[in-house]
Amino acid sequence: MNAEIVAVGTELLLGQIANTNGAYLAQKLAGIGINVYYQTVVGDNPKRLEAVFKTAQNRSDLVILIGGLGPTKDDLTKQVVAHALGEDLVTDEDALAKITAFQEQSGRLNTPNNQLQALKLAHADTLPNATGFAVGDLYRDPDGADVVLLPGPPSEFTVMVDQQLMPRLMAKGTNQGVIFSKVMRFIGIGESELVTNLGDLIDAQTNPTIAPYAKVGEVTLRITATAKTQAEAEDKVNGMVEDVLERDRQYFYGYGDDNSLAQVVVHQLIDAQLTVTAAESLTAGEFQSTLGDVPGVSAVFPGGFVTYANEAKVSLLSIPQHIVDDFGVVSEETAVWMAQQAKLKLATDVAVSFTGVAGPDKLEGQPAGTVWIGIAFKDQPAEAHLYHFANGRAQIRRSSVLTGLDLIRQKLTTD
Repeated sequence: MNAEIVAVGTELLLGQIANTNGAYLAQKLAGIGINVYYQTVVGDNPKRLEAVFKTAQNRSDLVILIGGLGPTKDDLTKQVVAHALGEDLVTDEDALAKITAFQEQSGRLNTPNNQLQALKLAHADTLPNATGFAVGDLYRDPDGADVVLLPGPPSEFTVMVDQQLMPRLMAKGTNQGVIFSKVMRFIGIGESELVTNLGDLIDAQTNPTIAPYAKVGEVTLRITATAKTQAEAEDKVNGMVEDVLERDRQYFYGYGDDNSLAQVVVHQLIDAQLTVTAAESLTAGEFQSTLGDVPGVSAVFPGGFVTYANEAKVSLLSIPQHIVDDFGVVSEETAVWMAQQAKLKLATDVAVSFTGVAGPDKLEGQPAGTVWIGIAFKDQPAEAHLYHFANGRAQIRRSSVLTGLDLIRQKLTTD
């Protein structure tokens, strides 16, 4: 199946906002074996939009239009597509009820233009909007290209893609049958090294396919197979998963698009009934904030310390002044003391510490990216590890946080 993405909006065409939706959707489609051969951006002009749409219909099996479903005068995607397809627009009653209830609750006037967001192509399946009001459409044409209409705001778009569109496309499959996909997540290994380790598998791939994606501090592999039945497709994917794990199991931490290292570590701590705290310098609370994003973390995380200044390390963590004076803040000794003191003061089972140079300037003669991460785990002596991260202040901090999480994961796995 070959797909084409059409992003609608003059603000996209003029570069006033980036077309992140197109990139997100293309990656999702590739992950389930649907090829994207064309992407087009067109402004809010009915004639040009209809011309682009008809061209896409003639050369693709699936046409996905993003944007132009809202209540304003320039939101014309549904009207243009309905005209091109010879379809009527009808009201989705559930969507209209949602809009009406919101307007009444908020004390706003329920104007007719708001109700436009509840319109859908008469013979299309409705894609409900969980985070907004404009419904999406999935129009299946037995004689031509299938058509999908999606809202433009990313907060609405991504949820609709993940929860509504992708399950429907995967259920339909391709002309080869059912599609099944699994995402594997890796930490502590770069994309180039992982791809090298899997070189022969990637070179020989046909069905299933392996698609690597590099992110800050981690790498994901999407393994996708097609088969006549769901069970056959899953067997193909699971066979490739085992081949991958035979080579790089030590870096693998979990499955899933919506998974994260923080989620995995928090759930491991909950299962092990172990509590965790942190003392952060260069990360300035980002590690604790990352933990706080995981539902249920309060069961294992009582709080922690942000000790950005040297004085805070001494006063809040009771680190002897001579440790900082003699060894410096960017040192193994300071990282060890930070971890063990945080663990002691909050009486937790685990503590991690972060101290180093986020940049852009040097600190104590150490270049940006020099980071010591300490860990105090249960009854074991506290220890610290030296890392050298790159690519700017934000990425250095993010890489530090992920590495600290991975240190906990490794301890939990081997304990």
